[in-house]
This record gives sequence, C-alpha cells and structure tokens, in this order.
Amino acid sequence: MIRRIAAASMLMTALAFSTYASAQAPGWAKIRIGVEANYPPFSQMSPDGKFSGFDIDIANALCAQMKAECTMVSQEWDGMMPALNAKKFDMIVASMSITEERKKSADFSDSYYDIPSTWIGKTGSLKEVTPAALKGKTIIVTRNTPRARFVVEHYKDSEVLQVAKEAEVTMELAAGRGDIGFGSSLAATSAFLKSPQGKDYSRIGAPVTLGGAAQGGGVGIAMRKGEDALRTKVNAALKAITANGVYKTINDKYFDVNIRGE
Repeated sequence: MIRRIAAASMLMTALAFSTYASAQAPGWAKIRIGVEANYPPFSQMSPDGKFSGFDIDIANALCAQMKAECTMVSQEWDGMMPALNAKKFDMIVASMSITEERKKSADFSDSYYDIPSTWIGKTGSLKEVTPAALKGKTIIVTRNTPRARFVVEHYKDSEVLQVAKEAEVTMELAAGRGDIGFGSSLAATSAFLKSPQGKDYSRIGAPVTLGGAAQGGGVGIAMRKGEDALRTKVNAALKAITANGVYKTINDKYFDVNIRGE
C-alpha cells in the first residue's frame, strides 16, 4: 500500500510538472512576473491591490508585444532572486541592475533603462562627497545593490546603514538616522525631493554612473538560467516597443528625460 501511494504521488508530481512545462515551453504563452511594489514611480500597489508604475507598464507592454498572458507577483526585494529560482515566477521586472554577481544566479535581458545614482542630504550640510568629507558620517543605501557595494568599497571610514528598499533610503534620512543617502537619481527626485518631506534636502555632488548599459550594465529583466527562448522573446519585444514608440510613451508618462540609456 505504501509503495502504491508513493508511486501515485510520484505520478501526480510528474503530471503537474509536465502540465507546467507544456504550458510554458511552446512559446511562453503564460508568464508570471515578479515585481517589488514599493518603489515609486517604478512600481507601487494601491490599497485595492492594483499595481502601477514605470516597471509595471513596461512589463505589460512586453507581455502585449509577446502576446502572453501575464500575472504580476508581489515580492519583497531581498527574496527576488531566490523566488525566481524557486519558480515562484518566471522573470523579474523590478529595476534590477545587471551585475556580474547577479549573472551567476540568473540570465538577464538587454538593459531597458540606465539611471545614474545620486547623493542626497540636508541642504548646505555637506559641500562634497569624497571619502574624506564623509569620514565618520552615516551613509544610507539599499542593500544588495551596486550602490551598496560602491559605498562599502570606497567609503571605508564611514558608517553604512543598509536598508531593504529604495524608498527607505530617504525615509531613514528624513528620520535623522543618517547624514546622507545614496540612491537612484530619478526615484530620489520623484519620490522625495519634490515632496513636502524633501523640501529641506537637495542633491550633493555630481551623479554617479555605476557600470552603465554601454558596458553591459544598466537595469535588466532577470530570468532563470537556461531559459533562452524566453530571453530571446523578451529582447525582441523590448526592441519592438522601443522602435514603435510604446517605450517612449511610457517613459514620458513618468519622466521628463529619456531613461532608455541609448
């Protein structure tokens, strides 16, 4: 009896996997997309559970171009890559920078945008952002990002407060838990510097470009390693929405500059 139950269980598992594979393999007609819904203006979730933002619109545009039925799956940032490889979803559209470290765990699409990073602090509090000027200061940055690595490597005499989400950089800064924040230039501008909470803050120093699309960096869409058919479809769809003006329409909805990085 035990052997029969075990055999039946194995058969059901095999059938379930076969059903999943057959639904995906012929052309990825159904795709689950991991999104981090707490990063305006790139992604956010309304109280009624609806997703919106630049990343969400790009994901929907790619799905429309690929003629795929897509489902958005909300995921905390720190669990993005593990959830992808656990097959909770099939790709990540969450402003994820393409790095050599991340490429060990996933394959990436071509870059779909590239934005410099920026320093933000109390207006007049700091004149420069050299390692010497920030010695003993607390820098706030999102962990598990190229920005965090940059700060740790170059500002060894500073304290570093690493937070879970991009929005928390300015939240912690405004709460007085750090001297300066280092984050996305567009996210900082749109979500903080233009808000009432950011009226006493400003950019400090010049923007910092970490890698960049031209060097194979920028921001891309992550997929599990070996999903070459999906990656080919995504790259083709990205080229198509760029060429037909859909990308520009989405870009202009959120930003007054071209963030495509081309």
